[in-house]
Amino acid sequence: MNDNTQQIPVVRMENITKHFPGVLANDNVSLELYPGQVLALLGENGAGKSTLMNMLVGLYRPDSGTIHVRGQLAEIHSPQDSMALGIGMIHQEFMLVGNMTVAENIVLGLKDLPLVPKIPEIRARITELSKRYGLQVDPDAVIHDLSVGEQQRVEILKLVYRGADILILDEPTAVLTPGESRDLNKILKKMLGEGKSAIFITHKMDEVIEFSHKVQVLRRGKTVNICDTKDVTPQDLANMMVGRDILFSLDRCPFNPGGVKLKVDHVVVENPSGPRPVLDDVSLEIHRGEIVGIAGVAGNGQQQLTEVITGLMRCNKGKVYIDGVDMTNTTPLNVIKAGVSHIPADRGAMGVVGDMSVGENLAMKKYRTNEISKGMVMKRSFMRSFADKLIKAFVIKTPTQDTSVKFLSGGNIQKTILAREIDSCGGILIAVYPSRGLDVGATEAVRQNIIAQRDRGNAVLLVSEELEELQMVADKIAVMFEGRIMGIRNVKETNTEELGMMMAGAVPTRRNA
Repeated sequence: MNDNTQQIPVVRMENITKHFPGVLANDNVSLELYPGQVLALLGENGAGKSTLMNMLVGLYRPDSGTIHVRGQLAEIHSPQDSMALGIGMIHQEFMLVGNMTVAENIVLGLKDLPLVPKIPEIRARITELSKRYGLQVDPDAVIHDLSVGEQQRVEILKLVYRGADILILDEPTAVLTPGESRDLNKILKKMLGEGKSAIFITHKMDEVIEFSHKVQVLRRGKTVNICDTKDVTPQDLANMMVGRDILFSLDRCPFNPGGVKLKVDHVVVENPSGPRPVLDDVSLEIHRGEIVGIAGVAGNGQQQLTEVITGLMRCNKGKVYIDGVDMTNTTPLNVIKAGVSHIPADRGAMGVVGDMSVGENLAMKKYRTNEISKGMVMKRSFMRSFADKLIKAFVIKTPTQDTSVKFLSGGNIQKTILAREIDSCGGILIAVYPSRGLDVGATEAVRQNIIAQRDRGNAVLLVSEELEELQMVADKIAVMFEGRIMGIRNVKETNTEELGMMMAGAVPTRRNA
């Protein structure tokens, strides 16, 4: 990208400070964004990136400091205030109503919308914006019928329709195929050419290099570096974020699988609200000492597959075997007793109990053991030392182990889940998007821990939307599309292009690995 910045910034945040109980989230942070510029905002989990952006869009208010928009002092008390200033944010979790159309979602909540909306005019305006920016979306399509990439286009259209010219994108490519990521880059370039600006939050170093003009790095709530993107490498950025060298490749023992540990045999899960099954005749085997990765855009059956294995979802046909024992449609507790650990996709709803402390969440899978409990009596001293050990080992940033887990950053909540599940693994680890939302340092640690499970002889099922992660960590990769496995490849015998084609539904032309 060419840097076409001008002298007067469209956003200037000066000396912003924000406290939460026991945490200094932002410490005298300043930020500038210019017309036609993409600023990449980097930092470890808990570095203060999201807090800073949430103040810009009116979800939080700073304790001190000022915000200027286009040279004028701005008082931003709510998201409505920020939108009135032309500032909009696309969150990692899309804010769309699934059973409404594209057009209905785009105008939902507009203050000046008449009682009876003029749908033909709205549809025409959406179509015009779609063509203008290359955002091909049918205004009459229902959201739940769209792919994740199409839903993201709707989110972008929603902001553009409402007049936003300062866009904040939070991990925008986390749920996209490589092709959809390239399409997003083209869309951003088109918008930048019209003077729009963007702040881009990501943990992917290659995307920083590809998408942005400038990079601002936060560490522990403070700015540690601001630099031109053209002057740095991915390794430089990773080192700035964590203050040490990061490994972009991992040492691994030779692949030497044992017997079958987990077998999924012709599993079908019917979809009560759709024409095709959620899982359509899925078969898979994972051996001891093997990592099988599941690739695919979110929403193609990956999560349902893991929930069938872990007892959270019933299947209509087929069998699930653990160590040769039929565990089809058993209870989650029986699956846990069989040695299965599960890092779920939805960490907030399924991974932790928000009102319980960090220590209590870490000990959650030990309550039935003699280590922590004796009858109805909890061994508090062991529980505290156990929690301290995991907090240190997994570098969980928390004021104390007694802090409610809901007050941690998303990345540190994820570390809490990872610590508990990896510690309790008894033979099979089901990891669903384990590095989603984690910084490069934490991601490196997660990948090393997953490989360590494999090297101990455990079987690992790794679901990830990061092809780079799967190619670095997995031994085999199975690609899912619309509830089916499109193909299984040995990692050393495939490439990103082939995997990306299967993720988009292309039928493989060669025999499965």
